[in-house]
Amino acid sequence: MAELVFVGCYTGDAGNGTGITTFSRSSSGLTEVASLPLESPSWLTRHPSLPVIYAANETASGGVTALSFDSSGALSVLGTVETGGAHPCHLAVTPDGRFLLCANYTGGSLAVFSLSPDGALGSRTALVQHTGSGPSADRQEAAHVHMAVPGDGIVSAVDLGTDEIRSYTLSSDGSLTPLAVSSLPPGTGPRQLVRRPGTDLAYVVGELAGTVVTVRETSPGAFSVVSVTASTLSSVTPNLVAHLELTGSRMYVSNRGPDCVTEFALDEALAVADQPCGANPRHFALVDGTCYVAAQSDDAITAFTLTASGESELRRYPTGSPTFVLPVSLP
Repeated sequence: MAELVFVGCYTGDAGNGTGITTFSRSSSGLTEVASLPLESPSWLTRHPSLPVIYAANETASGGVTALSFDSSGALSVLGTVETGGAHPCHLAVTPDGRFLLCANYTGGSLAVFSLSPDGALGSRTALVQHTGSGPSADRQEAAHVHMAVPGDGIVSAVDLGTDEIRSYTLSSDGSLTPLAVSSLPPGTGPRQLVRRPGTDLAYVVGELAGTVVTVRETSPGAFSVVSVTASTLSSVTPNLVAHLELTGSRMYVSNRGPDCVTEFALDEALAVADQPCGANPRHFALVDGTCYVAAQSDDAITAFTLTASGESELRRYPTGSPTFVLPVSLP
């Protein structure tokens, strides 16, 4: 089985990366095998059943690029479309592979695109504009959609600018209908929403407040706050919380400022340990007991083994301004 890791980055004025870099993964670590120039592919997501990935081109004009890949890790561009809003920062494909969801951060909007049977990008089927603001004048002056989360026939958009989760019904033709609006504590600056499988609970990364908010999904797409906890054991500020992953009874959160990945015991809602991981850990992925971190300001992917003690040796793999780590296993 081929084990690949695709790495997105910032390019041009936003960073010193070149595009998407492909690494092969083995017990000895990561080895660069291919690269493709592309403009600021800051977020990557894979089609659920095809050898196709999608890259958010986080630029003022806003684009998304579809790419096919083979077992060697080589990428080929299938096409690029405009997202309808500035600086798209998150993408997700619906589980049936029919639609691509896109969060436009600066544009403050949520876009939906149809996907063809071969994974190519089709037409934009919806574009919903958010409005509003929050108490943080420099970051919450307007709506800033940061994540689009597919559910069972619904889409939940996390808005950092308005401290809200806005959910919509996604129809069979790709249109969106407002369903529910859920408010979070003022100044939270929500960045991500991750549901806990098998429960009605979910977790929200509060980028601006440095928190993790536990919420309960009281009805499809509607959330109520259960508790709020600090996202790290560290007292270093400022802390711009970035990414969250769940695995079993554990939750991991990356913290920019303290520059660590923090482990939580979910059932106790308790932070267990902080693992140093390099400067500005924007995104990370957990694979076979290893955490791979996009340490953006260190120009490297860093890796450490998940251990009971919470601390392990940090390994580094140079790459320019990394922002996203996408592991892929191929037969």
